[in-house]
Amino acid sequence: MPSLKETGILTVAAIRSHKGPKPTEYLFNQRERIFTLKQTVKSAEFSKRLKDAFRKKIPVKAFLDTGRGVIHSAQTPSQQELDAFQSGRVLFVKPDRVVPIDVSSIDPTTFNIVDRYLKWATFKLCKTIVPDYKTAKEIFDYCANQSCHLPGPYDITPCIPFQYVIDGCYARAHKMWRIITNEFSYCCDKVFSFANQNDDHLSVKADKWGGCCIGWWFHVAPLIRVKVGNIAVVALVIDPGMFDKPVLLSTWLSAQENTNCHPDAKVSMYSIQPGSAYLPDNDAGTAYTTDPADIHTNQTLIDYADGITCH
Repeated sequence: MPSLKETGILTVAAIRSHKGPKPTEYLFNQRERIFTLKQTVKSAEFSKRLKDAFRKKIPVKAFLDTGRGVIHSAQTPSQQELDAFQSGRVLFVKPDRVVPIDVSSIDPTTFNIVDRYLKWATFKLCKTIVPDYKTAKEIFDYCANQSCHLPGPYDITPCIPFQYVIDGCYARAHKMWRIITNEFSYCCDKVFSFANQNDDHLSVKADKWGGCCIGWWFHVAPLIRVKVGNIAVVALVIDPGMFDKPVLLSTWLSAQENTNCHPDAKVSMYSIQPGSAYLPDNDAGTAYTTDPADIHTNQTLIDYADGITCH
């Protein structure tokens, strides 16, 4: 994977220890990527610090190679860094539920129908439904055309790094939520997927960006409701990092279980939340933060603007 190094003040969502040679995996609430710790003379010290941060539920300052999924160091943040982190951490009030799912058993002819099968409380908060697939595709194309890998000019600022699907889905989804609600005047929710049980991984093949395999512990994208003729209203996902068009929710979930990329590729759970939900705040998917002023969103988009998914 291409290298992309960064420093972040992060909270540890989970630590997965394994028997045998498989390295311990670290999950952060502020990153969708799954990380391992680089083995150095100080790795035991850094491992202890990460475990303490997880046990005490306190932030840690981590130096990461996000592209390669490696933690180079873990330090104790300064008081100023802690204060800045806590002041910018806004909890999302009253999130919707999270449910286990067996993607392999989904019947796509029924699962994606909003009124009959997708009975989420979040859907009751809004009644503006995209009138047809053509309009949904126009929304998708508008978002996709803001991609940082294109020459521009862009209709928005900053551009959206769809070409870097290794991380940052939360920022891409938040920017698209703003576009769909502000530019197109349709309600837009978000769908979160989680690999938060046992050794589950979300695993996709990045066919749009070179065909390499990418792994996450969570993923998120905008979810819109689209009327299909006079038949039904279906749930479609807008995710230009993964697809070339809007796709059914079942298709989006299934794409994250590519066992050719990872033997434990499995979606453990999923959740549909109002569009203002930004990041998970625990590994269970029962708590979230939000980003009301788009401060974290825009900074993440800028940080990943030049990112490359596959060599």
